[in-house]
Amino acid sequence: MAEGSMIDTASQNPVFRFAPSPNGPLHLGHALSAILNHDMARSAGGRFLLRIEDIDRTRCLPEHEALIYTDLAWLGLSWEKPVRRQSEHFAEYRAALTRLIDLGLVYPSFMTRGEVKARVAAFEADGKHWPRDPDGSPLYPPDDRDLSEASRRQLIAQDVRHAWRLDMRRAMEIAGERLDWLETGDDVGGRVAADPSIWGDVVLSRSDAPSSYHLSVVVDDALQAVTHVVRGMDLFQATSVHRLLQRLLGLPQPTYHHHRLIADPDGRKLSKSQGDTGIAALRAAGATLSDIRATVGL
Repeated sequence: MAEGSMIDTASQNPVFRFAPSPNGPLHLGHALSAILNHDMARSAGGRFLLRIEDIDRTRCLPEHEALIYTDLAWLGLSWEKPVRRQSEHFAEYRAALTRLIDLGLVYPSFMTRGEVKARVAAFEADGKHWPRDPDGSPLYPPDDRDLSEASRRQLIAQDVRHAWRLDMRRAMEIAGERLDWLETGDDVGGRVAADPSIWGDVVLSRSDAPSSYHLSVVVDDALQAVTHVVRGMDLFQATSVHRLLQRLLGLPQPTYHHHRLIADPDGRKLSKSQGDTGIAALRAAGATLSDIRATVGL
């Protein structure tokens, strides 16, 4: 399937985007990414978009979204409107998922996290090593991928909760020729070989979330004609999955720029889940925009 059938990014003006999730206050790492996207867009004479990635309706809250706008405006950034909110575009993600299902590249997976954990623990009890993805999570067992169509239909008819996973082996076969991407980041430059197989059969949709990050981000980037994806090095390896999905869905490939991460004094990257100091708290403590830019090395 030819890539780039939706939008020809080569004919577009440069388009950059900052895409936070409203599941907590933005921290200095977000400030670095947002400012880089904004400044690079302006330098290239391009466009700067803001996208709210709020698929997780449990953790993503309106008050966090409102604070994102406040923080970014205080950082001196301006963006095009209207802002794209993922929660308003579930039908588009479902259409992409259905296309992959129709191609026979996605299957329903029924094992719970607890069942996967037990399977891995039993396997490793004998001293063997279960394969893991770059984030350290065990790869999903092959049981559901190998189920017959009749068994799958029966389980779905019984309303057994399930996710939809990409059949990585088949997807790689269909994708065909070598996958890579153009990287202009801090630590790596040039063409980078993509190896999606290291992630195993990734989730594309769950029973409690109609799309995964992987699926929604490639659909959004294509629909918004994004030409340059600027984000942290923590997402460098995930780009392999995104390139595969772009190939399978016939979507254009942006240029990628993965920037350094902001770490705490112990060398750990900043995280909302760890309660790292947010931009709003720094502002309330008297920090200035110049202070923020200096702290993140700009």
